[in-house]
Amino acid sequence: MLGGPVYIAFIRYAISLAGIMLFFLLMSESKFGKKKTAICYGCFGLVMLTAASIWYAADYESCVKTVAIIMYMCFTVFAICMSRDHVYLSLYKLALIFYMLAVFLIVGIEVAVLLFDRNVWADIVTRIALIAAIAYFIEKRIKSSIRKFGYYVENELDRFSVTIMIISILFGIGFILNPNSREQTLYRLFAIFMNFFLTGALQFLVFRLYFHIGKEKEYQKENQLVKMNQRMLERNIEILEESAESGKRIRHDARHHIAVIAEYTRRGQNKELLQYLKEYEKETEENVAEAICANTAVNNILAAYTRKARREQIEATLDVEIGANPTIANIDLVTILANAYENAIYGCMEVKKQSPDRECFIHLMLKRKKNKLVIHCRNTCRMETELKNGQPKPEFTGGIGVSSIIRAAQNYGGEYDFKNDNGVFVFRLIMNIPPMLAGQDE
Repeated sequence: MLGGPVYIAFIRYAISLAGIMLFFLLMSESKFGKKKTAICYGCFGLVMLTAASIWYAADYESCVKTVAIIMYMCFTVFAICMSRDHVYLSLYKLALIFYMLAVFLIVGIEVAVLLFDRNVWADIVTRIALIAAIAYFIEKRIKSSIRKFGYYVENELDRFSVTIMIISILFGIGFILNPNSREQTLYRLFAIFMNFFLTGALQFLVFRLYFHIGKEKEYQKENQLVKMNQRMLERNIEILEESAESGKRIRHDARHHIAVIAEYTRRGQNKELLQYLKEYEKETEENVAEAICANTAVNNILAAYTRKARREQIEATLDVEIGANPTIANIDLVTILANAYENAIYGCMEVKKQSPDRECFIHLMLKRKKNKLVIHCRNTCRMETELKNGQPKPEFTGGIGVSSIIRAAQNYGGEYDFKNDNGVFVFRLIMNIPPMLAGQDE
């Protein structure tokens, strides 16, 4: 340390504390509004600086050794309470900030000692210049990346690995900031440089690791969406092909029926003609496509998947009560239902491969209750079907669908859960119907 009167210590503590506060504000989002955040940070800084200055004046030796650690431990607790991020993500960002703190503290002191004969003002000016440079770099170069990276860490991180990484960084910083190392030897400068390099390299490698993991997950989700769209197109093509085939059959049969009706009419056989028309009407009613619900899009997609399930000898039961206009976008409804039904069929087919004699079923329920839309799907599944983070693993669903269901459900504040109930897979979802539109689906 460079020593000096209390007001110098106050200034140096203020600059250091302001620096880490600024860095944390740039890299994190506060739970509160700008005004409340500014007041909280200001009050915290004032309390810390006042306590540190009093301690410095009362007991210089103990203050020099421990005040920095205590101040930054207090800031750690304060920052975690103020940030929207999860605890592990906040700790990671704080470790990065403390590394930056070590940079401007040590560089400031070394510049003052080596170049300005231990002049405290040289240290202060150097700290301010470095803080400004680092803040500018964060704002212009890495602010958006670090926040996006934070999302990846929050969703993909291995907590044990991140814990070890944070501890390693803090140990490295602790060695760099060791107040007992005062001799300006070449070895000491080399050791400080190597610690800066190794600690910084660790930060950079972790950043790159999680950034690429997050990118890979995004690509996987995009690939899942492409596959989902492919399946949806396949079902729609099936519907169109069936409609075209049905049209051909109707036109072919119509010619025969017209010929028979014309012959009855020509012969004046009115009684026989009426009987024939009754039989024709009965046959037509029997061949009418199954009407599952009033919503055309939902009806068509459910009908297509039901036919597919029955072709696979899976017992499919539907309990659907939904109007023509449920006020939820058809694309979202179809996405959820198609993926849930597709995954259910896949689960049953996997069971048949494993146990051909086991009976497989699918029960799908879709109902509206006031301003809620309830979807409940139960299907036979393998006993060993596992869940990870509350969601079925991809190998038990065909690899796609679940993320699409969740994404669509979140648009309406959906609450969902998945579970394996002793060989029966259960998917439940409740979505909010927008209140302003709640009266339209009657």
